[in-house]
Amino acid sequence: MLLLFLKGFIIGFSIAAPVGPIGILCINRTLKAGIAAGLLSGLGAAFADAFYGCIAGAGFVAVSTLLLRYEILIRILGGLFLGYLGLKIFFSPHKPNAPQDAAKSLWQDFFSTFLLTITNPATILSFLAIYSGLGIIQNGAHFQEASLIVLGVFMGSLLWWVILCGGIHLVHHKLPESAMQWLNRTSGFILILFGLFALISLK
Repeated sequence: MLLLFLKGFIIGFSIAAPVGPIGILCINRTLKAGIAAGLLSGLGAAFADAFYGCIAGAGFVAVSTLLLRYEILIRILGGLFLGYLGLKIFFSPHKPNAPQDAAKSLWQDFFSTFLLTITNPATILSFLAIYSGLGIIQNGAHFQEASLIVLGVFMGSLLWWVILCGGIHLVHHKLPESAMQWLNRTSGFILILFGLFALISLK
C-alpha cells in the first residue's frame, strides 16, 4: 500500500515539476500578491492533477474517452483563457504589498489554475502511460488502491508548488522594483505565447 502511495507521489511531483503556464502563474502571483496567492494557485493545479489521476487510476474509460473526444473544444477554451490571463498580467502594473487585493482573489487564483489544468485533457494520456508503465493499471484499480495512488499524486503535486512558491517568496524581497515590473511583463508575455501555442497546435 505504501508503495502505491509513493508511486503516485512520484508521478504527481514529476508531472507538476516542469515549469509551464501554471508554474509561470504561480510565480507571478507569489511575486505580486504573496505566498498565499501562489500556494492557492498551486493547490488548484494539484486538485486537477488528482482528478485526472483518479480517472486514469480507477479505469474510468468512459470519462477519459469523453474528455478526449472534446479535447479540441476544451483546449480552445483553455488557450483563450490563458491568453486572457497573460494580457491581464502584462498590462497590469506591479503592486507589491497589497494583501487586501490578494485576499479578495484567493479563490479566483485557485479556480483559475484548476480550470487551466483541467482544460488540458491530454494530461490524462500522460497519467495512463505512466500508470501502465509502472504496472499500476490492470483493468482498473480497486477503490482503496486507486485512492492511495490519487492521494500520492495530489501530495506530490502539492509539494512541488510549496517548493516553488516558497522559494520565490524567500528571494523576491531582494529584487528591485524595476526587476519586479519586468518579471510581471515577462510572465504575462510568456502566458500569451502559451495560449497562442495551445490554439495553433490544435489538430
